[in-house]
Amino acid sequence: MPAFITFGRILFAVLFLYSGASKLFGIQATADVIAAKLTIPAIAAPYTQQIETFVGMPFMQLLAITIGGFEILAGLMIAVNLLARFFALLLIIYVCVVTFYFHDFWNQPAPDNFRTLIDALKNLSLIGALFIIAGYGRGPRRDDPAYGDV
Repeated sequence: MPAFITFGRILFAVLFLYSGASKLFGIQATADVIAAKLTIPAIAAPYTQQIETFVGMPFMQLLAITIGGFEILAGLMIAVNLLARFFALLLIIYVCVVTFYFHDFWNQPAPDNFRTLIDALKNLSLIGALFIIAGYGRGPRRDDPAYGDV
């Protein structure tokens, strides 16, 4: 069983590795999608302007780079089983936020929301798998059975 779990973690992590890499290879496109769905609250606008001045790029581009880097890092950490629980919990929060802002099928009319609904359900499945990874952690210790009584 541990070999299957390891293989499953690696295959699961490929999704986040690919997604993060595609965001980093298309930073401007990713920033445009984020800007279309996410608005900066007025209370945070002065801080984002300070960040833009400090780094010399628009905040949405910086956010796209940060998100892409996070997805790659989290995918790698889950694949190599290092701090897998921690990164699974962070990814649960991230996928919940992404689902709420980017797959808002409840704001679309019934025939047009099918694709968005399917994407939201896929994200729900990802959240379920991340809960499994977070619950399982690094796996059983040598002296513990792989699957004990729950």
